[in-house]
Amino acid sequence: MDILLATQNRGKIRELTRMLKPLGISVVEPEEDIKVEEYGNSFMENAYLKAMAYYKKYCIPTLADDSGLVIPSLDGYPGVFSSRFYALDWGGKEPVKTTKDQANISKVLRLLEGRSDRRAHFKAVVCLMIEEDLYLFAEGTCQGEIVETPRGSEGFGYDPIFKPLGQERTMAELSPEEKDLISHRGKALRKLLEFLKECKSFISYPRASMS
Repeated sequence: MDILLATQNRGKIRELTRMLKPLGISVVEPEEDIKVEEYGNSFMENAYLKAMAYYKKYCIPTLADDSGLVIPSLDGYPGVFSSRFYALDWGGKEPVKTTKDQANISKVLRLLEGRSDRRAHFKAVVCLMIEEDLYLFAEGTCQGEIVETPRGSEGFGYDPIFKPLGQERTMAELSPEEKDLISHRGKALRKLLEFLKECKSFISYPRASMS
């Protein structure tokens, strides 16, 4: 089965490719970025919007995910705004000194200063669009907490400040294989693929090209 990844995020592409290829799924990267207005109020809505936009452009089975960091003591932020949290008026905008990821991390750490409740979880919702009227959802979460200082160089996004429950290392200090076993995205993908295995007609969906 060929699956188009509905993203231009290099970190997500690396992670999704790493998890899907061993399962016999050929990953297709989009040739061009598609601007998708993520106006949904939930990860599920935004995953659907991205999957639909890329499917309409390329007309092959398309996998999209929407994911983010949820911090209860910050009223659930960054949430669906995780990728652009630094630019939100809520909590005050954070200047981009190096990268947007770093600005997002700096804002979270600033807002959590002096707070004892640093609980957080990552959540991911994946949407596999097989046809415009045939699509599947699955979700996964990873519980943990926010550390006071970024640690590690693996992963991307908020990984350097997120310590998974039961771990002494941050997500960015774990190896890719260790991360895949416990990550929100890994859990969501495994749920989706388990369902696909039970639906032989989906697995045998004809291979397609980008033309």
